Amino acid sequence: MSLETKSKAKASGETGFWDLSKILIEAVVIAFLLRIFLYQPFTIPTGSMERTLLVGDFLFVSKLSYGYSRYSFPYGVNLFSGRIFASEPERGDVVVFKLPSDNSTDYIKRVIGLPGDEIRVQDGVVLINGTAVPRRFTGDVATYPGEGYSPKIPSYEETLPNGVKYTVLDADAHGSYDDVGPYNVPAGHYFMMGDNRDNSYDSRARDKVGFVPYDNLVGRADIVMFSKRDYGHWTMPWSWPFDIRWTRFFTLVR
Repeated sequence: MSLETKSKAKASGETGFWDLSKILIEAVVIAFLLRIFLYQPFTIPTGSMERTLLVGDFLFVSKLSYGYSRYSFPYGVNLFSGRIFASEPERGDVVVFKLPSDNSTDYIKRVIGLPGDEIRVQDGVVLINGTAVPRRFTGDVATYPGEGYSPKIPSYEETLPNGVKYTVLDADAHGSYDDVGPYNVPAGHYFMMGDNRDNSYDSRARDKVGFVPYDNLVGRADIVMFSKRDYGHWTMPWSWPFDIRWTRFFTLVR
């Protein structure tokens, strides 16, 4: 091979390398921008939203749903005050927000109370502005069906004033937060509750969560893309088909 041929081959190889590098860099930049401005991935670490969300669910949260505040961006960089492109959440939305006590820890709960509402809980029944949220018993259910031993817990279907329906779990009819309130939701704040009522620190716990400021909302949980059992082992590939919850792929969050 002549020196000229070798030089051309080397140049071609370098061109191919830089072309590939540019493609990879562009892909990373696009993924980064999508994560910041459109959809951010989250995993569910606790059972506070069972049965709507399970431990090990991997979901996408829509940041565009409520617009952007400082908490929409990594590390809470304070680029502006308030929210831009703002849109208010609807009652019943499942929302990721920054815990008001530290403005950094991510929580995920359901919007129950809007600004100006009075919220009470009596015998496990939620009252909004003095009217009880309809609650229909739907049976005793396993929290993790088909995944080994799981105690059955009473479940109920609640229907919010705007027609949103969802399932809640209430294992103890006289739990710590089954008789609390009233809570008067201040302007610019929201009242959040977990669907697993006896295993959720939420707005009912004034000292731990309390009312959630509008600016602390990160986004609305839209879709479960993937789900893995909590006891699954990533280091044992042969167990993956059994650890993955195949039926939860592309499940809409309601």
